[in-house]
Amino acid sequence: MTITIDAAGRVVIPKAMRDALGLSAGVPLVVTTDGVGVRIEPETTGGHLVKVDGQLVVVSSTGRSVTDRELREAIDAGRR
Repeated sequence: MTITIDAAGRVVIPKAMRDALGLSAGVPLVVTTDGVGVRIEPETTGGHLVKVDGQLVVVSSTGRSVTDRELREAIDAGRR
């Protein structure tokens, strides 16, 4: 899928993608670059995403992995 940056530097994330990721207006996003591209992801509760055995895992700032349940609860709280 190709999208375009507008004159103000904004990018629209297509609705199907927002819905699939549980993103809605007001959800804080983190924007990072890796030298090749730009990554936009929902802000986690003090954590970040890392790949473990080929799967993305949220790791808290304390180094503890965040469970699926904790992640879903954080996403649900962000939707409210």
